[in-house]
Amino acid sequence: MAKLYFRYGTVGSAKTLNLLAVAHNYQQQGKRALLLKPELDDRWAAATIRSRAGLEKPADLLIHNESELQDDLFHDTDCVLVDEAQFLPVQVIERLRAIASDHNVPVICYGLRTDFKTHLFAGAQRLMELADSIEEVKTTCAYCNRKAVFNLKLLDGRATLAGPTIDLGAEEKYLPTCHGCYHAKLSENGHTTTPPR
Repeated sequence: MAKLYFRYGTVGSAKTLNLLAVAHNYQQQGKRALLLKPELDDRWAAATIRSRAGLEKPADLLIHNESELQDDLFHDTDCVLVDEAQFLPVQVIERLRAIASDHNVPVICYGLRTDFKTHLFAGAQRLMELADSIEEVKTTCAYCNRKAVFNLKLLDGRATLAGPTIDLGAEEKYLPTCHGCYHAKLSENGHTTTPPR
C-alpha cells in the first residue's frame, strides 16, 4: 500500500525545490507526477509551483476549500506531489490519505508545520495525525548556525507577531530561526516570548 508523506520545514528550507526534484525524477522515468497546490498561494503565479531558487513547474490542480478530488483524477498517476500543504483544508488532507490507500498512489505533501506564532496550521496538524511518514526538511537559523525550527515574521525589517495567520510572503517577510533567536528577536521589539493564539 502506498504511503502519505508529510515533509515539513521552516521557510527557506528548500521544500518546494525538493518537490520539483521529485517531480523531475518521476518525469525522467516516464511516470506521471500530479502536482497540486492551494489556490490561495499566488505569490509567484496562481497556477505555478515555484521555488525560491527560481525553478518552477505548472500546477496540475489548484485546491480550494470546496475541492473534492474525484477518483478519475488519479487514474494513471504514479505520484501526487502537494506544495504548501499547510494551507489545505482538513477534508482535503483526509481525502489525500484515502487516495494513497485506495489508489495505491504515494502522496507527498510539503509544507510548513507552524505559523509565525509557533502554532500548527490546521492542514499541517491533520498531516501530523494521518501521515505514514513525517520527515523534516532542515535548514539553519538566519541569525546563527543552529537548526531552524520557527518562522520569524518581519514588519519593516523588525520581528513581529502582528497580522493574520495566513500572510503570504518570502524572504522579505519571513526568516527561519532557531528557538533562541526567535525569542531574542521578538523580545528586542517588545513582544512577549509566548505568542498569543
